[in-house]
Amino acid sequence: MSEHPSKDIVGSDGDELKGKKIVLCVTASVAAYKAVDLARLLMRHGADVYAVMTKSTKLVLTPDLMKWATGNDVVTELTWKLEHIQLADYGRSDLILIYPCTGNTMSKIANGIDDTPVTSVASVALGSKIPIMIAPAMHEAMYENAILQNNMDKLKGLVEFIEPNIAEGKAKVADPEVVLNAVLAKMRSNSKLKGKNILITAGATLEHIDPIRVVTNPASGKLGAAITKEAMNRGANVTLVYGHGYAELPSGAKVINAETSDEMMEAVVNELKSHKYDIAIMTAAVSDFKPENPKNVKIETRDNKQITITLRTTGKIVDQIKKASPDTFLVAFKADSDVSDEQLIASAYEKMLECKADLIVANDVGRKGSEMGSDTSEVFVIDKNRKIVRIPMQSKHMVARKLLDLLQEK
Repeated sequence: MSEHPSKDIVGSDGDELKGKKIVLCVTASVAAYKAVDLARLLMRHGADVYAVMTKSTKLVLTPDLMKWATGNDVVTELTWKLEHIQLADYGRSDLILIYPCTGNTMSKIANGIDDTPVTSVASVALGSKIPIMIAPAMHEAMYENAILQNNMDKLKGLVEFIEPNIAEGKAKVADPEVVLNAVLAKMRSNSKLKGKNILITAGATLEHIDPIRVVTNPASGKLGAAITKEAMNRGANVTLVYGHGYAELPSGAKVINAETSDEMMEAVVNELKSHKYDIAIMTAAVSDFKPENPKNVKIETRDNKQITITLRTTGKIVDQIKKASPDTFLVAFKADSDVSDEQLIASAYEKMLECKADLIVANDVGRKGSEMGSDTSEVFVIDKNRKIVRIPMQSKHMVARKLLDLLQEK
């Protein structure tokens, strides 16, 4: 029999969970419906997801829906097949994820009570040392119950909790995207970037002509934001110096806003001098020119049929990295437009030598699909030995992953 069509999405957003078997245990919370979205998110990142439900869960979420979501049979009761052993015995799965988890189920697990498929799976996993992650969901008063808190304390060190959002008198289960990031971070706990301090710049800078008019470029900051998210998923401590843009920044990142090239320069140099950074990744599209004499008041168009603006070059932030922090591994970026691969690579290599970078990423923003502000990109990664790796046109999230894979090798 051919594979279930619901599995067509597996790996569509990434392969970080490729080959990973995740058991998604769902309990009878009104938030159970979110397990569908979580299952699909995990699958889009490569996971094979198996759902386990308590009998009461069927009142708020049907097994058929979870089978559609995962493409696998759903366990709703334990039979002679020993489903809890098949899923949670030694080496049978990579992660047990209880989402959402009621206070009732949590207390049962803490006290060794195995009277549902979910608690039995958890019991076996605790013995076989398969990692368990629990995302609680209940009313706030129940969550603050001293007995429940004691039960949670019993589990600390044995399981990892994904904290709920306290709002409107409820301890709301964490959003699927938050859980996905927690799972990715856990699965990448052996990443060579774990614990590394990384400084990233992203977005464009604005250079004022007058208080309301600027010189800038169409950079969005999307690639820098994608690299930030990916580095955080791999356990790195990331500081993002962000200029002007419209990228969705990952939650939890330390962000320093910088509007002009001078502000970005100051922020970057201050960070490098005041903190130890292992890696600096300079994706920002810093303006190359700025008005020499910006006006403090708005230039009135009715009084000026024509104006002349004298531009001068801005300081090169990337040239200051090794001066401020010689031991920081520097990844520089070089953008060009409508040039050959040979020209693009040669120009990037020359820049790498000038700024003493350890790696440089070159992209041609004049190529279709790689334009500034696009969601995709094609880049060339060059090292000091002129070794060249081409990352073909794909989403900036995938480019970020492959770039960090290369960085880890270094």
